[in-house]
Amino acid sequence: MNIILLGPPGAGKGTQARHLVETRGMVQLSTGDMLREAKDSGTEMGKIVAEVMAKGELVTDEIVIGLIREKIETGGGSGFIFDGFPRTLAQADALGELLEATGQTLDAVIEMEVDDEALVARITARSTCAGCGEVYNDLTKPIPDDGKCTNCGHTEFKRRADDNEDSLRTRLMEYYKKTSPLIGYYYAKDHLTRIDGLAEIATVQQSIAGVLGAATPA
Repeated sequence: MNIILLGPPGAGKGTQARHLVETRGMVQLSTGDMLREAKDSGTEMGKIVAEVMAKGELVTDEIVIGLIREKIETGGGSGFIFDGFPRTLAQADALGELLEATGQTLDAVIEMEVDDEALVARITARSTCAGCGEVYNDLTKPIPDDGKCTNCGHTEFKRRADDNEDSLRTRLMEYYKKTSPLIGYYYAKDHLTRIDGLAEIATVQQSIAGVLGAATPA
């Protein structure tokens, strides 16, 4: 089963993707992670990525699709989670063509809907464990009183430099301009399901499980 997680920055796509990896054995395809992995891999595609990044240039859609193709052809897991890709209609078309060419299907597109004001309040209160990346929030999941991460016991926590209101609103505007058209695109293809992205993590997990249970792989 292959799925796309859609939603603005901070909607919780990464958290939900990690849960699906752990519980369903799916493979998360995050553009950023794939680029970093490719840059250090020494493969032909990796050399191209390293050269582009060394020049400070933007990685083209063709390169990203090439990396995704490598992952799909390598196989593994019980399906793929596309996290952070596609971001544009052109990328959506390219991904559709790639899936068809490799004999794969897209089984569900899950939009994690959020209220912007609530999202800003949540993200500006966010911090992560410097040891394992576990996410905490001053409002909903504060750092334990003993100052230790509940996941790994680390005692150092950090906040992203761009987790401030001005930066977040800029990122939201960029998302709505470039990525939100995908909502209509996948709705027209009857792939789209909307869930409440600001619900409790466990509730979001249940909502996603319900979508995946209803999706029938071709």
